[in-house]
Amino acid sequence: MKKLILGLAVTASSLAFAQQTTPTTSSNPVTFGVKGGMNVSSLSKDETLDDQKSKIGFNAGVFANIPVAESFSVQPEVLYSQYGSKADYTVLGNKYSSSTKLDYIAVPVMFQYNFIPNLYVEAGPEFGFMVSAKNKIKNETNGNSSTSDNYKDDLKTFNFGIGLGAGYYFTDNFGITARYVAGLTDVAKDRPNGSDATRNNTFQVGLAYKFK
Repeated sequence: MKKLILGLAVTASSLAFAQQTTPTTSSNPVTFGVKGGMNVSSLSKDETLDDQKSKIGFNAGVFANIPVAESFSVQPEVLYSQYGSKADYTVLGNKYSSSTKLDYIAVPVMFQYNFIPNLYVEAGPEFGFMVSAKNKIKNETNGNSSTSDNYKDDLKTFNFGIGLGAGYYFTDNFGITARYVAGLTDVAKDRPNGSDATRNNTFQVGLAYKFK
């Protein structure tokens, strides 16, 4: 919870700084918006994840775009974002599929450069705060399935990653976005010595709308 408050405080501080440093009469004022789209997520492989597949999820939230120079801006965001992975395996002749769903409140802070007014590239950190962790297992042989209780207390609740992306606005308000976020922190809370870390990775594509 303290880390969540810290992440939100970073976002709030950025907004406050923008309001103090960007005049309302500026040709490039602070703009606010909403965004959402699809996540294609996986967990970095170790010896226990050889058969993993990507999992489809979603992200949705709000952002502020803060111009700091003619072609540069900072964009803090607050998103609800679904990470995780899928896997298939066989036990005693029975085929199983499993889906790991890790839900986060994500706070990316992207530094954007505009090649032209409507086209930008971006990079920056993402701070994630886990709100839910569940596994769904299905026996593909007989059709039985089960979903675990929320076990987020068994995992690290804080996630840190680096995002790289780009976006294009078709109009002053409406645009398309794409971003890859590479996780740098281990998802596991108690990692056995000598074992590989498991990290979140996701590719995001979606739409954004700025209020002007």
